[in-house]
Amino acid sequence: MHELSLLGRRPLRRVLLIGAHADDIEIGCGATILGLVREHPEVEVTWVVLGATGARELEARASAVTFLEGLAVADVVIYAFPDGFFPYVGGDVKAAFEELKAQVAPDVIFTHTRHDLHQDHRIACELTWNTWRETLVLEYEIPKYDGDLGSPNVFVPTLPELVEAKVANLMAAFPSQRDKSWFDAEVFRGLMRIRGMEAASPSGYAEAFVCRKLSLAVT
Repeated sequence: MHELSLLGRRPLRRVLLIGAHADDIEIGCGATILGLVREHPEVEVTWVVLGATGARELEARASAVTFLEGLAVADVVIYAFPDGFFPYVGGDVKAAFEELKAQVAPDVIFTHTRHDLHQDHRIACELTWNTWRETLVLEYEIPKYDGDLGSPNVFVPTLPELVEAKVANLMAAFPSQRDKSWFDAEVFRGLMRIRGMEAASPSGYAEAFVCRKLSLAVT
């Protein structure tokens, strides 16, 4: 499998992470972010959670700090849109995206995938594309009861220690979710193992994404 570096010869300067809920970014691309922080501590990261209040907001902030430790510039933005109701407060969510657009000009965005069956996730993806039309967007996957995992076309191989760090951080950071049947270390580790197999990852592990638009230079 042919490998390409993110942005090729251009320096990676700014990354935008968008999650509908407190643990989405960590589940979808946590190992990738840990690897990025390790290899590029000079990168500026904006970490956005659209719906987290009370204990969930505290969990979200603490987890973001853990995953972004080592970066010189990291901004964590938490909104309080109600879980499960994003389509019904769409105007307010759209306004939040416009506010972010005025503040952040990212080189790459990590967000939810278009075909996710959770309505909040779909709105986050739709507004990401609607707001940043000329930015590289990588859509991450969230395993869940709905059974909506798709066929990703971009794979990021990850080291076993980053896999274990991601899983350990998730299980430690979100005690409010431990009673959920899907919030399970083996689920998170197993999906990365499957994607690693598909990607022929040397470590056996990878995170996977959908990239719907990519511009390649031949010079």
